[in-house]
Amino acid sequence: MTGRRKVSAQIRENGPIADGIYSMWLKSDEISATAKAGQFISIYTKDSSRLLPRPISICETDPKEGTVRLVYRVSGEGTRQFSLYGENDTAEILGPLGNGYCLSELNKAAKGRALTVVGGGIGIPPMLGLVKAYRENYPEAEINAVLGYRNSDTFLDEDFKKYSKVFYASDDGSIGIRGNVIDAIRHFGIESGVICACGPKPMLKGIKKYGEETDTVSYVSLEEKMACGIGACLACVCKTKETDSHSMVNNRRVCKDGPVFKSDEIEL
Repeated sequence: MTGRRKVSAQIRENGPIADGIYSMWLKSDEISATAKAGQFISIYTKDSSRLLPRPISICETDPKEGTVRLVYRVSGEGTRQFSLYGENDTAEILGPLGNGYCLSELNKAAKGRALTVVGGGIGIPPMLGLVKAYRENYPEAEINAVLGYRNSDTFLDEDFKKYSKVFYASDDGSIGIRGNVIDAIRHFGIESGVICACGPKPMLKGIKKYGEETDTVSYVSLEEKMACGIGACLACVCKTKETDSHSMVNNRRVCKDGPVFKSDEIEL
């Protein structure tokens, strides 16, 4: 990861798009111009007693407007404070952070077959940036999006439809099929050259196993609690097959080496 910046960003829009889910557009020419799908930013609260920023995945960017979109769930005091920000407020942010997706690598792995993105819950937003970028770079590609929700209170699915086919899974069966995203992939007969996923760890374990069973290349974007967000504190490590040159053990730093990993490189 290179080129991270700490900047003061003006908030252009911020408001709810589903129960407890908010969408925020921030003005940052620097970050918008350099961010890749799969990366994240750290955003600071205005509360001086809260020294550590909150990491939030980048949902999408608009380089022409110089803006960055975050879609986040209000789950604690920090994100509650973010939800109160209004238009023209400012927020201190650091980014872009982490390593995102390499589009040419995904296209090569797909071998002319479909890219399937899988998002569960708050793991859905970063997948939007991926399908948008992939569509812009490979306009003729087949792209599927498998989205898992708790119920029919969906978010971002209409945005996904601009770039991909959309398939639903829900816990209560109120939209799509009743079950998880793996159930949806099997139910709808979705065939893929490569799969990219972000969501809860049990879901990612399922994607990794499915990829192994079907000989499908898969990538996972990990969600971990982070402190520094730049790889210094080792608070967000995951187990890997290879020895990390920084820690000299079988660990990788999710914030710096990830959050995107090829699924066969890590243990879930």
